[in-house]
Amino acid sequence: MHNGVQAQVPVLYVADADAARRFYALFGYSELRTGGDGESRWSYLQCRELTLLLAAVKPRLVTVELPLLIYLYVDDIEATIARLTAAGHAVERAGYPEHAPGGECRTTDPDGNVVLFGQRRAVPEQARVAPDGAEARFSLIRQAAEAVSQRGGAPAHCQIGSPRGETCPEPAEVKLADSWGDTVWGCMAHADEALLNARGAFLAAEDGQGLAQFLAARHPRPEPTLS
Repeated sequence: MHNGVQAQVPVLYVADADAARRFYALFGYSELRTGGDGESRWSYLQCRELTLLLAAVKPRLVTVELPLLIYLYVDDIEATIARLTAAGHAVERAGYPEHAPGGECRTTDPDGNVVLFGQRRAVPEQARVAPDGAEARFSLIRQAAEAVSQRGGAPAHCQIGSPRGETCPEPAEVKLADSWGDTVWGCMAHADEALLNARGAFLAAEDGQGLAQFLAARHPRPEPTLS
């Protein structure tokens, strides 16, 4: 007798079940069942053997930290981009990583959850499309790396590492931070990956224009008194 898991159903808490259902329909999900009572609504979606439960419950049954990151593999990334764009959802191309040689893109659902989607089937080099916005982002990373190189003070190696937990031997070139105060040094490639996937992450520039200078100008030190 098999005692393992027979099925899994991801539950996504949303503010508007109908809006979320229309969004995920663009990825091929269709509604199997729906129900609700008062302000609580749920919608059970399926795409082939994959399922997704949308829950608009007030109050939420389980306290979770949102937003989430969702990764979906699609059959035809260009067709998916076209459907999302036609429905008014912004899509950013993120290049052609090893796990998605057919391309990878980023968008957000109506609740602000980041949705990354990729294509496993590779496309020829000549058919690849340049990433949207990535060149500008990478240019800023390169500029920050040059400033760090001139100033010094970075650790020897990248602190981000690979998705499998392996250390990165590349030199640390830029410093990232977020609104919670967490910081990390990374190589240019991993810094670009973090900026794309970590909501709220930004380049921590040390150019003399930060809070220290702002506060120093607002609260100048008192002049020493002559005895």
